[in-house]
Amino acid sequence: MTTNAGSDGTANDGLGVTRTSARIPAIAPSRTALVVMHYQTDILGLFPSVAPALLANTRSLCDAARAKGVSVYFANLRFSPGYPEVSPLNRNGQGIKSLGLFLADRIAPELGQQANEPLVIAHRASVFFGTDLEAKLSEQGIDSLIMVGIASTGVVLSSVAYASDADFRLYTVKDCCYDPDQVVHEHLFSTAFDSRTTVLSLADALLLLA
Repeated sequence: MTTNAGSDGTANDGLGVTRTSARIPAIAPSRTALVVMHYQTDILGLFPSVAPALLANTRSLCDAARAKGVSVYFANLRFSPGYPEVSPLNRNGQGIKSLGLFLADRIAPELGQQANEPLVIAHRASVFFGTDLEAKLSEQGIDSLIMVGIASTGVVLSSVAYASDADFRLYTVKDCCYDPDQVVHEHLFSTAFDSRTTVLSLADALLLLA
């Protein structure tokens, strides 16, 4: 059978079936978690033109992970009334506070969170800072993370940097991440994320989880 390699790292077996190449490390489902970051109603409400596609892509990814036996974790940004968790020294935090959001919003219902899928509440850009996420992953024996989130320059960048330093094997799914600054979004996926993670398209991710 003839197999034709594509420029994106995939291969076609001549019958129209595209397969991921050896460049994508295989996963052990019991040691892998999908971490869905900031897919919450207030954030998605800020980007109404792209929210439907992001939600559809990420629901497909969540369902594939569930079917494969990969744990799904959600992480939301949330504060108490008056934002006591936001330091006056934190410029990013002050910007968040000025929006008046993230007090009572919830995981996007379109993602179909299951009863056994944890929600981690964070007060900073990184889903690891000040949370018990790393401890929960360690308790479960997880050493590999598939990470997606909004926005690429915020939660994804901060969380990937931490997870890389913590020696997790990392995958990012570009089609399930978004940033309003598309130039920086593209640059991150070709530089900082590419150097720390295996960058996947949604199609590649679904094949990995098949």
